[in-house]
Amino acid sequence: MGKPTGFLELQRQSPPTRKPKERLGDFQEFTRPLTEEQLAAQGARCMDCGVPFCQSATGCPLDNRIPEWNDLVYRGRWREALERLHATNNFPEWTGRVCPAPCEAACVLGLEKAPVAIKSLECAIVERGFAEGWIHPEPPLKRTEKAVAIVGSGPAGLAAAQQLNRAGHHVTVFERDDRVGGLLTYGIPAMKLDKKLVERRVQQLEAEGVRFLTSEEVGRTITARKLRKEFDAILLAVGATRPRDLAIPGRQLRGVHFAMELLVASTRHLLDQKQLASPELLVKGRTVVVIGGGDTGTDCVATSLRLGAESVTQLELLPRPPADRAQDNPWPEWPRTFRVDYGQEEAAARAGADPRTFAVASRAFLDDGRGAVKGLEVVEVEWEQAGGRPVMKEKGPPRVIPADLVLLAMGFEGPEALLAEELKVERDARTNFAAAYGRYATSVLGVFAAGDCRRGQSLIVWAIAEGRGAARAIDEYLMGETDLPAPD
Repeated sequence: MGKPTGFLELQRQSPPTRKPKERLGDFQEFTRPLTEEQLAAQGARCMDCGVPFCQSATGCPLDNRIPEWNDLVYRGRWREALERLHATNNFPEWTGRVCPAPCEAACVLGLEKAPVAIKSLECAIVERGFAEGWIHPEPPLKRTEKAVAIVGSGPAGLAAAQQLNRAGHHVTVFERDDRVGGLLTYGIPAMKLDKKLVERRVQQLEAEGVRFLTSEEVGRTITARKLRKEFDAILLAVGATRPRDLAIPGRQLRGVHFAMELLVASTRHLLDQKQLASPELLVKGRTVVVIGGGDTGTDCVATSLRLGAESVTQLELLPRPPADRAQDNPWPEWPRTFRVDYGQEEAAARAGADPRTFAVASRAFLDDGRGAVKGLEVVEVEWEQAGGRPVMKEKGPPRVIPADLVLLAMGFEGPEALLAEELKVERDARTNFAAAYGRYATSVLGVFAAGDCRRGQSLIVWAIAEGRGAARAIDEYLMGETDLPAPD
């Protein structure tokens, strides 16, 4: 373990961040690394618990060997820490930045004190590995005659690609966008995940032998029949990209957009140095309302501020969470408590208040008389328990919130239907591709599914875990056995 008395003597130290008003001027990452001394102290706080909930299914779907690399950082054995980290996680620099860290929520130390700064250690280990040249392409020593097509280049697809390629198979990744990475590239803003960190891994995978074909959409630019003919196995890792809509009067008005429309356009604008493709998405000087309180909603708030919005309001249907865990939300579950994320912090720094309004429902988008949105009619709501389920009731009279740009950030409902129809893959009750966890095999022989398109909208850590699991299942399907690692 780390220092035996470290958890008693040392305090948690989170990575420093740039000042909100400063970072609003660019799309650079807003966090800064801890020093080596500070990181060693964080490693020393690890308690080497008898049951490390941080790496359990509750804490980490990847089964990351967290206490082991905490201890190794404390002892200054960074290369060994990197080996432990890469043993279960192909891309820890991504999870260390954008995963909400259920491992920290499940840290036993968190029962009494602030948990170990696991994400900070994770990021530091992998960045040290790149800086020292310890991370380099690892092509397989020999090749099989098997070929695998992976549809989708998000974290699930990329994790599967690396694992299957290292098993010796010929791997081709099909991506319908012009860049590899899926939501890593176009869904997560650059201030949370620098796109160079995605490209760095893509270059490594290419050097290892993975082939990437961009601007190729299976079912449109290339047929599913062609994939079935040319490849021995297919993995569907296309994510859950069908956004949840808001079917209220005025939905057809100009200026009402899904959140991903803005997030994708702003990242393209940043990477290509071109003006936003759609004039409707120009944000500067506009009154923006974001509907939805999750990570995507926060990203819309932060992106709108950086693009020069006059004001930003964020609406949440649910009531404001409690400051502390409720009785029905015990440790080590993810704490459903009130938080101020980076976007709300930035909005408060500029406007003087948190941009969120809780427990409010949107009733209609209002027309300015020319077919564009000018505001929302909303009403406060309250939640009651009825038959063991929460029921929403309107409370008080409706009111109007001005808006000339509305962003719908209410989550995603599942994968698009085209691939399932092309391949005749069965879907479950939630429209996800039906494939049992641990097997990942769909109803079509030789076709597998992993990530959000199989289990529904989830975390990047789950996507990587699913990609690794699917790679193992595919390798076993192709070869009759597999040496790829199984979850602990």
